[in-house]
Amino acid sequence: MNGKKVVVIGSGFASLAAATSLAASGFTVEVLEKNNSPGGRARSFSENGFTFDMGPSWYWMPDVFEHYFKKFGKSTADYYQLTRLDPSYTIIFGQDDFMPVPAQMGQLNSLFESLETGSSQALHKFLAQAAYKYEVGINNLVYKPSRSVTEFLNLKLLVDVLRLDVFQSIHVHLRKYFRHEKLLKLLEFPILFLGALPENTPALYSLMNYADISLGTWYPKGGMYQIVAGMVELAKEQGVIFHFNQEVKQIQVQDNEAKQVITATSSFMADVVVAGADYHHVEQNILAPEYRTYSQAYWDKRVMAPSSLIFYLGVNKRLNRLTHHNLFFDEDFTPHAREIYETPQWPAKPLFYVSAPSQTDTSVAPEGCENLFILIPVAPDLEDTEAIREHYYHLVMDRLEKLTKQTIRDAVVVKRSYAHADFIRDYHAFKGNAYGLANTLMQTALLKPGLKSKKVKNLYFTGQLTVPGPGMPPSLISGQVVAEEIRKEYSVK
Repeated sequence: MNGKKVVVIGSGFASLAAATSLAASGFTVEVLEKNNSPGGRARSFSENGFTFDMGPSWYWMPDVFEHYFKKFGKSTADYYQLTRLDPSYTIIFGQDDFMPVPAQMGQLNSLFESLETGSSQALHKFLAQAAYKYEVGINNLVYKPSRSVTEFLNLKLLVDVLRLDVFQSIHVHLRKYFRHEKLLKLLEFPILFLGALPENTPALYSLMNYADISLGTWYPKGGMYQIVAGMVELAKEQGVIFHFNQEVKQIQVQDNEAKQVITATSSFMADVVVAGADYHHVEQNILAPEYRTYSQAYWDKRVMAPSSLIFYLGVNKRLNRLTHHNLFFDEDFTPHAREIYETPQWPAKPLFYVSAPSQTDTSVAPEGCENLFILIPVAPDLEDTEAIREHYYHLVMDRLEKLTKQTIRDAVVVKRSYAHADFIRDYHAFKGNAYGLANTLMQTALLKPGLKSKKVKNLYFTGQLTVPGPGMPPSLISGQVVAEEIRKEYSVK
């Protein structure tokens, strides 16, 4: 032990990774969580025998998770069991137009060739370049704290960056290899997780296609919350102490150092504070004005990733024509995208996503039943009412029932919705966003909100509003990066 105490605000992936890494380095670590269970957006709830993952549902980049647990002499298999999904997911383009995306490369090549002659060879070339981007991007760049331009002043790294296509859009990049509209939709789909239009997303992020196609789509038995449970167990093994139902109200600063973290019922002394809660909320509502690095005007100019309208449904029968992951692309994405990014409003004809984990794992639903997670990506900062939610519930269910040729609504026995107001209530999410900052070129690396406060010398930030960005693997990396910065600055051996 080095005698230094760290207080971590929040218990999402980034906070858990930071807390565990710091505890393993000899710090005394306490985690303060606003809600009654850990996991942040990756929490879960159970009702009438159904278990619902509330947030993330895609397990990509398994190597990032394995690397994390290996740091502590462990493996993911010590905490949860993974299954690779095949098909990885299904894209529904319209009535009787379902395209399962196979996990096996030979079958995927055949699918590509059936749509566009020569496209399997183009896919091989595309993935070879994407693999290079993944190696440089995920195994090098994203582990940089992005605190100084000098981190990137390395000749090999500069050459690598030039090869990463950071100044070309993924929209343009993909069209150098493929022409068929279905293939382009398949390959642009992972970009939707990044919170920007393909036209505004750097081609660097073809690394997401490598993660999707080459590394695969996986599922932890029991649900995504098993990852959180495993990370919490590992954290406790390292000595991390958790406090739930402890919403932080104030960070008390003296001589430009955070001294106490104060909740409604308790106060916690700290030598270092790591804020894994919403960055904007911590700065604008928890810190006094004189200690804020960024102004409200700064935040208002940030390009946010989408929010989501989510429905958690328990259905008392098994359903046909659904796989574990289902992408409903039966409407034109362009108008929907504009309604998210350019003229923010509730969409007229939204695309949507359905996860049916009970297709893979019968433990998440009673026998003979189906567990559904339905998500519509929408713009942040919209009016959120029950009437609006109900409108979209029936809009989506009309299409879902028509396309899968079965009734569903009459079999729903559990129903809960989740949108902007819930993201704000549960996570203080800025503008009710679900995914953090959009991954645009002007919000990358050094251009993101910094991981260390410029006004409070022992206050650090982690999570989806700072480096490296949103998503489970980046958040997991974010926590490790900030822990390493603290370890270096506080001279822990």
